[in-house]
Amino acid sequence: MNQKNLTRRAFVTHTTSLVAGTIISAKLGDLYAQEASAPGPFQAMGTRAGEVTDTTAIVWTRLTAAPKRVVGSSGVQHKKDKAKKDKNQSKLTVPVDQLEGACPGATGRLQLRYGTREDLSDAKVTEVSAALADNDFICAFQLSRLKPGTVYYYQSEIAGAAKESAFRGKFETAPVADVLGNLRFCVMTCQDYADRGHPDGHEIYPSMASLKPQFTCLTGDLVYYDKDQGDAVAVTERLARYHWERMFSLPRLVEFNSNHSTYWLKDDHDTLKNDSWPGTTSGEFTFEQGQKIFRQQAPLNHDGPSYRTVRWGRDLQVWFSDGRDFRSKNNAADGPEKTIWGAEQKAWFKRTIKESNATWKVLVSPTPLVGPDRKDKNDNYSNEGFQHEGDEIRAWLKANVPDNFFVICGDRHWQYHSVHPETGVQEFSAGPASDEHAGGTPGFDAKYHKFHRVKGGFLAVTLQSEKAKSRITFEHRDVMGNVVYTYNKEIIL
Repeated sequence: MNQKNLTRRAFVTHTTSLVAGTIISAKLGDLYAQEASAPGPFQAMGTRAGEVTDTTAIVWTRLTAAPKRVVGSSGVQHKKDKAKKDKNQSKLTVPVDQLEGACPGATGRLQLRYGTREDLSDAKVTEVSAALADNDFICAFQLSRLKPGTVYYYQSEIAGAAKESAFRGKFETAPVADVLGNLRFCVMTCQDYADRGHPDGHEIYPSMASLKPQFTCLTGDLVYYDKDQGDAVAVTERLARYHWERMFSLPRLVEFNSNHSTYWLKDDHDTLKNDSWPGTTSGEFTFEQGQKIFRQQAPLNHDGPSYRTVRWGRDLQVWFSDGRDFRSKNNAADGPEKTIWGAEQKAWFKRTIKESNATWKVLVSPTPLVGPDRKDKNDNYSNEGFQHEGDEIRAWLKANVPDNFFVICGDRHWQYHSVHPETGVQEFSAGPASDEHAGGTPGFDAKYHKFHRVKGGFLAVTLQSEKAKSRITFEHRDVMGNVVYTYNKEIIL
């Protein structure tokens, strides 16, 4: 089924067949010739294509023991049970692998077949990669020498497994820097499992897919390790991995992430717990383990820094910041030494912003730079706890960057368009992934807000370019994809 023709109902139906491993028409490779009748392993979590540039991409997959996620109860001790548990201990009454949504891993060997034709008749084949327990049964294929501005189709194939275990996906590469930037991308954040709003996954996924974005930014809090609404708080490394299995085996998420170019950022809840920093712990689970697991679960380049930038044609360059790896303790006294980005990331950001000749420059940040935020928060640049460095960055932007720079942030559970009163820095909050997860705002502030809405949804950004001008449009959309606010700006080149 063609993605562009999927209705919301068909989106879910198609995904279910993919998770089960629909037979596909493309010619299979030598891997299947070895043991064509073997039943598994499988790919119940689908695939992910990330870190896409004009010539490179990473395709991620994880081998699983079963073709689908576990169907069952949460396996959590209820309040009526007499035995009391420490908050840092697991409340499980059954093994993690038996929990609802679990996808126990399996060892195996995998190769990727990829090309520009949907039937893969022009496909190239990667070397075989081993999925082992040491890496949570994950294989990440680093593709290079790709054609710019091109849709690629791929098929991940398991050695010795049944043909039905193969999995199809696609992604789009960025155009080179001198090509006109006509494109659309989406930004989402804050997806809680209990608040997803639909058993198959958040409504925003089919809504974003219907817009056919060239890429999508997942800006942190992609799982909530520390929430316990009948679920298992991640106080061990195994429980942390379970959160990824449960969330990213949901049919709508499998469908979307297997068929779009993506960029993944982490925040506090998908690293360890609320407002965490290096050195903190949650039971047996450490911040450093959380950093490692995120790099495994997201399609990322393990050799590069967690902050990076990507160019999409003549008119767009996007920066992705990291707000966890380098930060000071939240409760430390504010001053010149207190930091979220760290000295190296801050210097990199300033240098690359000034070097860029892109028409539009967009920073995608896991947390706000403008806000405003609640008075009791102390975790980001719009709070008093990090005001010194926040003022420094905002002042630098005012002095060095013209009106072609914007911030898009995650983390906040409401949508807004804010303009900083002193520096004019503009920020768009994507909002939470569901209406059920919305809330926590300090309210509308006329000094900052051009738009303020306490509901779920996502942000869609569109570029329309001609030779002598370029127009950027920011659209806040609700969970069903309806536009609730629009801002646009045009530049004559």
